Amino acid sequence: MSNPIPAISRRRLALGGAALAAGALVGAPAYVHAQGSRQPLKLSIGRIPWSAGNSPMTQYMIEHKLLEKRAAEYGYDLAIDWREYPTALPMVEAMVGNNLDIGMWGNTPIIRAIASGLPISPLVVGEGHLRFLITTRNGSPIRNVAQLRGKTIGVSLGGDPQSALTEMLKAELGVQDVMKEAGIRYVNMPTHAQAASVPTGVDATCTISPAYYAAQASGTVAIANSFGYTEDYYEGPLGKGGGILMPSVKKSQFFPDGYYLHRSFWIGRNALIDQHPRAVAAFIVAQQEAVAALSAMDPGEVSQLVKQYWKLDAAAGGKVVKDDVLFARGWSWPTEKDALAILASSRYMADNKQIQKPLSWETVRAQFQRAAPLVKQAYDKLGAKPEASEFLRTDVADLRGRPVWEIDQWGQPG
Repeated sequence: MSNPIPAISRRRLALGGAALAAGALVGAPAYVHAQGSRQPLKLSIGRIPWSAGNSPMTQYMIEHKLLEKRAAEYGYDLAIDWREYPTALPMVEAMVGNNLDIGMWGNTPIIRAIASGLPISPLVVGEGHLRFLITTRNGSPIRNVAQLRGKTIGVSLGGDPQSALTEMLKAELGVQDVMKEAGIRYVNMPTHAQAASVPTGVDATCTISPAYYAAQASGTVAIANSFGYTEDYYEGPLGKGGGILMPSVKKSQFFPDGYYLHRSFWIGRNALIDQHPRAVAAFIVAQQEAVAALSAMDPGEVSQLVKQYWKLDAAAGGKVVKDDVLFARGWSWPTEKDALAILASSRYMADNKQIQKPLSWETVRAQFQRAAPLVKQAYDKLGAKPEASEFLRTDVADLRGRPVWEIDQWGQPG
């Protein structure tokens, strides 16, 4: 039986009737359960099992039927269609066609969706702090970022890898337009695995860590990562080898997260949130249960839950798990600085003509308001952890801030 949602302040009431309706209905599971009947409901949920933290987290949810169990507490007899996608873009298309209820997207598709008026809302963090790597083939003369001038780089266009790569290149090369000022040409890589293979026709690529670790055996090497450190194939002014801090990263507005503030969010259709807020609350609770359980496990063991997707042993897979912000924190509640990832990336996308204009902070905040009462209710239901001080810590490797249920106190970023 769930706890009733805390009273909503008058100021919160002004945020909109949808959020109020969601908060009011969350207290209903006890009533439905008492009637001895559960409402049948089908949910379609998209996951990217070849990506990072969302992969073992959803696998754990599936194997332990966490969502079905929590949904039953909230009065639903839930049937789930778990769908696997290579990237977020096909999920966006499915949601545009009302053919997907919940999906896991990165900054770039979220921004495009908001800019186009797609009726969606972020729920909780799906994964974050993913390691993006600049890779090439063993034996390549390209050993550092400066040597990428005039070269062709393969990357997933329109997604977070392109955004992360561009921020790395701009900072290291001291340019604002990597194509015009550095003569770099991008070529689209449809999948992370293809990018990690560094195919013929490109000099280098940008890919994500699970795909890179799997491709190392075939000769793929890396020179730098989005956290601001060199990788093993690096050789240049800073020395030779991996683990060297690249000074330019300290000038990034996202430091200590790195050159790029990567966050992916679980996204819900507004119609689902409005019509079935209790089902959405059940999802949020179940997702956090999985995060907490996996955070307490050995990272290598966690990675083996999805060995069929990552194709990594426990040593390499454990690196992916340890990088992820979900397991570093042990919680998935959205914070002020997590939302900043969307705002900042929209500015970059506007500069590069991917959208007409950057999103305003007011627009970004508004996207989180619809589900904020449900997130707070889930937080309270699971024991109000972490403590309030944990959200405001600055001695960690990730940017945090006030939680989403304190959205009224989110300040205007610089």
